[in-house]
Amino acid sequence: QVQLVESGGGLVQAGGSLRLSCAASGRTISSYARGWFRQAPGKEREFVAAISWSGGTTYYADSAKGRFTISRDNAQNTVYLQMNSLKPEDTAVYYCAASLGSAGTVVAGRVNYWGQGTQVTVSS
Repeated sequence: QVQLVESGGGLVQAGGSLRLSCAASGRTISSYARGWFRQAPGKEREFVAAISWSGGTTYYADSAKGRFTISRDNAQNTVYLQMNSLKPEDTAVYYCAASLGSAGTVVAGRVNYWGQGTQVTVSS
């Protein structure tokens, strides 16, 4: 079994930055595609970013392009989401995901493992 644990969330002012981390434990999942989703109050969970097992392919939601960067360190079994120029509409619980398929599989929401989520709040 794989456990995904997010960290790095918090309260930040608009225009600020946060770096989320998601560490995997239980077994090595370096061959899994990884990604990030978010869910704002009263809204459905939505895709944010995905990265292939090698890190060579990345996908971003339109809302994240140019502001967020996904990366991974397979030696540490960890994936990161660097979020810059944050806006109040980025406020949500951010969830880490892992998929046996491709990064495109993550984009489609076909995920094998989810983290428990970390709260990001952006004040105006």
